[in-house]
Amino acid sequence: MKIAIASGKGGTGKTFVATNLFHVLSERGDRVTLVDCDAEAPDDLLFFQAEKISESDVTHQVPVINKDACTWCGRCSRWCNYNAIFYLPSAQVIEVIENLCHGCGACTFACNAGAITEKPVSLGTVSAYKTSSGSPFIEARMHVNEMSPVRVIKTAIKEAGTEGVTIMDSPPGTSCPFVQTVDTADYVLLVTEPTPFGLSDLKQSVDTIKTMNKKYGVIINRADIGDNGVKDYLKEEKIPLLTEINYDPAIARAYSEGRLASDDNETIAGLLTELADKIISDHGTGSNKR
Repeated sequence: MKIAIASGKGGTGKTFVATNLFHVLSERGDRVTLVDCDAEAPDDLLFFQAEKISESDVTHQVPVINKDACTWCGRCSRWCNYNAIFYLPSAQVIEVIENLCHGCGACTFACNAGAITEKPVSLGTVSAYKTSSGSPFIEARMHVNEMSPVRVIKTAIKEAGTEGVTIMDSPPGTSCPFVQTVDTADYVLLVTEPTPFGLSDLKQSVDTIKTMNKKYGVIINRADIGDNGVKDYLKEEKIPLLTEINYDPAIARAYSEGRLASDDNETIAGLLTELADKIISDHGTGSNKR
């Protein structure tokens, strides 16, 4: 079973939920894997002692234009949806802007002169770790200055396999990286906060998930501060409120120090264990035990 932990904005507690949920399941002996899909800013590893097992390069194909064979028709530039080919025929200039290229191959297909070949370019890495509890952890990490982490995220999720429970710490927001992560999920946990900003972004996330026909529920973090806007919205839209986590300075302190709150806080550990059991029971299949 794959569970995506997602949020419409950063800072709601998405990574807090993902890492602690993984930890409580791992400590009790479940077959569970954590995948850090936030490839632009991965930080889940900060909370675990882990041994790196492997690292693989994620590449895509970028066009190489042979100017001697080019007929200067401009088809490749017109076919590129990402403006990754700079074309100035009056000056006999045509260049590939590699950081804008998505590796879709449209330009190669469009070229009737056979002037375009392709070369592999690295987008990022996928690293596999074994945590101190013995459970696998996969990290997606995009290189600085690349256009999109989608291919890196897709590779990381595939690396996790299909055994047991896979917890995916999704990138924040509702853009392509979020969609790529949630697309593979059997269930989506949306983490929000009780503020107008949190409500606005939650609505965007819900709208996106509905179009993807995914099962989902909501966790309200820092539930005892802010206003009732989120609760009123959930009630009005009949969206499951799975649990609430109240603000606790001790939790914030542990998080800032790279410690897992579920190690010291039995309430948090019990709450997340109960939540995981309900999701797995209602929406999962097969055994999660090692």
